[in-house]
Amino acid sequence: MVEIKSKREIELMREASKIASQTQKLVESLIKPGISTIELDKAAEKFILDNNAIPAQKNYPHYEKGVAPFPATLCISINDVVIHGIPSKKLILKEGDIVSVDLVVYKNGFHGDCARTYIVGNTTSEAKRLVETTKQAFFEGIKFAKAGNRIGDISHAIGEFVNKNGYSVVRELGGHGVGIDFHEDPFVAHVGSKGKGMVLVPGMIITIAWVAVTMTIVFLYSDEILFNASITIFPDFESKFPVGSSASIRSGLLINARHMATLCFSPPDNS
Repeated sequence: MVEIKSKREIELMREASKIASQTQKLVESLIKPGISTIELDKAAEKFILDNNAIPAQKNYPHYEKGVAPFPATLCISINDVVIHGIPSKKLILKEGDIVSVDLVVYKNGFHGDCARTYIVGNTTSEAKRLVETTKQAFFEGIKFAKAGNRIGDISHAIGEFVNKNGYSVVRELGGHGVGIDFHEDPFVAHVGSKGKGMVLVPGMIITIAWVAVTMTIVFLYSDEILFNASITIFPDFESKFPVGSSASIRSGLLINARHMATLCFSPPDNS
């Protein structure tokens, strides 16, 4: 069931989302060659706690019984890891890495959810294009995040933009509602058809989580790596891009009567 938020609940979500956005800015300022992902994680956790909030991803339960909960504040996914990468002192950022940082903040009974992708130092033009395409795809999608439109309108806009730029979306993943619970209805798929799916109504808060990749992928999940997602390239696929590259972006979106508002992300002036 989709939860429609009251004005008071929306304001509380803005507080959680503001801290999430500020945490992303902190992480961005620390990203450089030579830093470990566990250092980024510890800095983010301290910042969230210092702001009287809770890092919601830490100890988040796995969907399968018997598998350990997620052990960190941040999901940090580098290059060929699509989502849910686990920070480690052994993972050291290198020049040219593509780094996606996913975080969720819990404050005043509500969650603020956002993800960003960063480039470490200088990188190839192909990697920059991947990240920029993913970012613009996000803005293409939120053009349709208005009351009266349907979820399929958002999904279609994103998928079409990504595909026409020579990339693929990850169909197994998607956005979702967010609020009192970390994950709420509705599910927002990466692909869809215009005019299909649930109608967007004022007071809905959803995330759209778009991941663009440079190749066809299949997912391999292992209890040993907990929430990490590995990728395998089909043997007959030839890529012109760095093997395994991926980028992601996400923000909570508030649906209003005439427009939408991002809770964790500020669109550029020309969006």
